[in-house]
Amino acid sequence: MRILFATGGTAGHINPALAVASYIRDNYSDTQIMFIGTADHMEAKLVPNAGFDFKTIEITGFKRSFSPKAIIHNIKTLFKLVKSSGESKKIIKAFNPDVVVGFGGYVSGPVLKSAVKMGIPTCIHEQNAFPGITNKALAKEVDRVMVTVEDAIKHIEAKNQVVVTGLPVRGELLNADRDMARAQLNIPDDKYLVLSFGGSLGATPLNNAMYDILIDSANNGKYYHIHSAGTNCTEFYNSFNSEGFVDGKKGTVEIRQYIDNMDVCMAAADLVIGRAGASSISEIEALGKVSILIPSPYVAENHQYHNAMALVNRNAGFVIEEKDLTSKALKDMIDNLLSDNARLKAVEQNARAMAITDSSKRIADIIVSLVK
Repeated sequence: MRILFATGGTAGHINPALAVASYIRDNYSDTQIMFIGTADHMEAKLVPNAGFDFKTIEITGFKRSFSPKAIIHNIKTLFKLVKSSGESKKIIKAFNPDVVVGFGGYVSGPVLKSAVKMGIPTCIHEQNAFPGITNKALAKEVDRVMVTVEDAIKHIEAKNQVVVTGLPVRGELLNADRDMARAQLNIPDDKYLVLSFGGSLGATPLNNAMYDILIDSANNGKYYHIHSAGTNCTEFYNSFNSEGFVDGKKGTVEIRQYIDNMDVCMAAADLVIGRAGASSISEIEALGKVSILIPSPYVAENHQYHNAMALVNRNAGFVIEEKDLTSKALKDMIDNLLSDNARLKAVEQNARAMAITDSSKRIADIIVSLVK
């Protein structure tokens, strides 16, 4: 069995594809797997590091602007699109896959379209509640369409029935134990733990809203709080030195530039605050965590807002849009939630009810079913 994956751009596209590919590699003998991506994005590092063959095509996305710079970029993209279609066809012919799988990102477009024209079975997976442009276009042509959440189905016009598979979650998170995690972090049983982060690089609006909250919490010790400032926000991290923090710690508050044990921190947390990327949402659901989500308004199709609302509409999470984000609004929501244990438990149950913990198998089963 020979399977070709096409994906790239962000970890949100790449890591789920790698999880499924790894599951297939572990459970189906005599399977050859190859990835197609770009040479200048994360996939060029992540895919080879995971032990998979990797080929590249040259492709960029279109800019949604009529500025002279954007117009020039889009003209170049058109030429690259034509070239990448030829490159894709050449790679597909050489590898001769039984099925071609797309996991989003603009690299999926020319690869999947070429495979369709060549009569090779195809399928795609959409991570977000509001599908991206590439997957919405491909859905009309491929043999199977898989989505993370049911909410995405109403936004997709597909050739065949759309299947809800969930999104793969890292094994260490699925197997994390709350009591062991809290013991590892020295969190007492009678105290809540709040975990907040804005991604690995950090999110300035979230950091700004958190500043007074973190200082107040460090001084009153009502609950424990771990906050990731982000590797790009060193100045914010260092600003707490003047407030009596030592190495990012004061009282019950710990501020880090990066959280390298997210599985432990997430498992131990009673309340999670952060962006609403598809992977984060799936992790929150899998662990049954109460969340306050601040969707990034800077992503395509505003898909993080739709991801967050999938939880909100099921009483499985809460949202504050960035335009409404203030320190007071966030503090009020934190305090209200942590003062109502019954509400916390109800929301935890609703979040956990949304989780699909065997998504790698579900996706792999559909991929394998397409092999002639």
